[in-house]
Amino acid sequence: MALIDIIKYEGDNSTFVWKHPCEDFSTSSQLIVHESQEAVFFLNGQPLDLFGSGRYTLETQNIPLLRHVVNIPTGGQSAFHCEVYFINKTEQMAIRWGTDSKIQYIEPTYGFPLSIGASGEMSLRAADSKKLLLRLVGTEKDLSQARLSAYFRAFLMTKVKTYMAQTLKASAINIFEIDEQLITFSDELKERLSADFLDYGVSLERFFVTTIAKPENDPQYIRFKELHFRQYADVAEARLRQQVGVIDQQTEAQRRVIDAESMARKRNIEGYTYHQERGFDVAEKLAQNEGAGNFSSAGIGLGMMAGVGGAVGTVMNDTVSAAMGGITAQPAAAFCENCGAKLSPGAAFCEECGAPVAARPACRGCGYVFERPGKFCPRCGMKREVQS
Repeated sequence: MALIDIIKYEGDNSTFVWKHPCEDFSTSSQLIVHESQEAVFFLNGQPLDLFGSGRYTLETQNIPLLRHVVNIPTGGQSAFHCEVYFINKTEQMAIRWGTDSKIQYIEPTYGFPLSIGASGEMSLRAADSKKLLLRLVGTEKDLSQARLSAYFRAFLMTKVKTYMAQTLKASAINIFEIDEQLITFSDELKERLSADFLDYGVSLERFFVTTIAKPENDPQYIRFKELHFRQYADVAEARLRQQVGVIDQQTEAQRRVIDAESMARKRNIEGYTYHQERGFDVAEKLAQNEGAGNFSSAGIGLGMMAGVGGAVGTVMNDTVSAAMGGITAQPAAAFCENCGAKLSPGAAFCEECGAPVAARPACRGCGYVFERPGKFCPRCGMKREVQS
C-alpha cells in the first residue's frame, strides 16, 4: 500500500483517459484536476465521485459517498482499494478515418450503378466521463487516441458506409458535382453519426469528408462523365453566345444613339431642323427624276417642292415661282421668337408662351426673312443677331 501526497495527471494531450499508477493512497492525499480535465474516484471497482477542475484533499468530507461505504481509520491509512482516473476533456482533432471498401449505390442523375470510397478527418471529445470509462476503458490503464480510433474502426466502417449511401440517395447528389458539396455532405454525415458516438460517452465535434474515391478507370463511369461535361460545355457555350448577342445589341443601340446625338448637334450648329433636312432629301430625289429637268413634265413633283419648309423650301419656292409664273409658293410657317412654337396664321400672340408676335427679323447679309429662331441664316449662313 503506497503513500503519496499529490495525485495529478501525468499523461499527454493525445490521451482520452489516463489512470494514475498509484492506488490505495492515504485519505489525506491531494488531488489536482486541471481546467480541461475531470477525475473519477473509484472505490473497490465502483465509480463514486466525479471531480471537476480544482485541488481536493481526499477525505470523507470531500468524498460524501465514501462515508456510506466505509469508515476511514483514524491512522490516515487506507483500508480499502481506491483508484483515480483522469479524463481529458479537450477536443482532439485530426483523427483520420476512411472506408475499407467501396460503397455500392445507384447514381441518382444518370441512374447507373457506382462504387465509391471516402476518407477524411474528425475531432472527438470526451462528453460523459463515467460512460466512457465503463463502456470503453474498463480495467485498462489508459485510452489513447490511437486505441479509441481502433475501437471505432469497425463501428465507423459500418455506420459511415450506410449513412453515405443514404445521404447520397436522399440528397440526389450528382457524383460529378459531389466535390462542390463536400461541406454539406460532411455536415449531414456528422448529424447522423453524433448519436452513435454519444452512446459511448464521446462527442463527435467535427466530421470532414476530404476525399471521394471515384472509379476513374471504370468505362461506364468514363462514358457518363464525358456525357455530363459535354452537356455542361454546351450549356456554357449557349450562355456565352447569348451574352455576346446581348452585348452586340447594346453596342448597336449605343452607336445609333451616338449617331443621332451627333446629327442633332450638327443640325443645331448649321441652323436647320430634321424636317428641313428631309426637304433636302426630297429635293435631291426630284432632281434625280427623269422628268425633273422639264418643268412642264415635273407636275406634282414641283408642287411638292414648292411646299418644302425651311431653307430649301424658300429657295425652291423662289425658283418655282420664277420658272412657272402661274404657280404661287405656299406661305411659310411662322414660329415664335420667344419659345419657338409654331404660330397660327395671322396670330398676334403666341399660343404657348403668350409673347406678342413681332415682325419677323431678316438676315443682314441676304435679306432672307427668318421663319423660326436660330443661330445662322439658312440661305447664306451668316450668323444671326441676338434678339433682346
